[in-house]
Amino acid sequence: MDVDKLNFKNDGLIPAIIQDCENLQVLMVGYMNKEALRLTLETGTVHFYSRSRKKLWKKGETSGHVQKVKEILVDCDEDTLLIKVQQKTASCHEGYRSCFFRKLDDRGNLKIVEKKVFEPEDIYKK
Repeated sequence: MDVDKLNFKNDGLIPAIIQDCENLQVLMVGYMNKEALRLTLETGTVHFYSRSRKKLWKKGETSGHVQKVKEILVDCDEDTLLIKVQQKTASCHEGYRSCFFRKLDDRGNLKIVEKKVFEPEDIYKK
């Protein structure tokens, strides 16, 4: 399988940029090990490897905000994935559609540039 040719770094992980398949907005960046990529390919929904929790997780398993895979692209060095998805509701656990909801202004100050699409406490208190 060509998956075995991918350049998983020394930690066994490969970065995965998640992009909305319709409007091309970058939604988030996560990391996959070979098992997460295998599950993603098998199920058609995005799975990651959590570096902090040291375990596999399915995007949306708690929130229901799943990412359905439409296309997986590989960069020229075969060490980064670009996964185009159909996103249900939001990708960010803070309630925003994209994890990139803040912008640095010319003075280096962070400004929120996106409205929340859900309140996290509604989901994570269940």
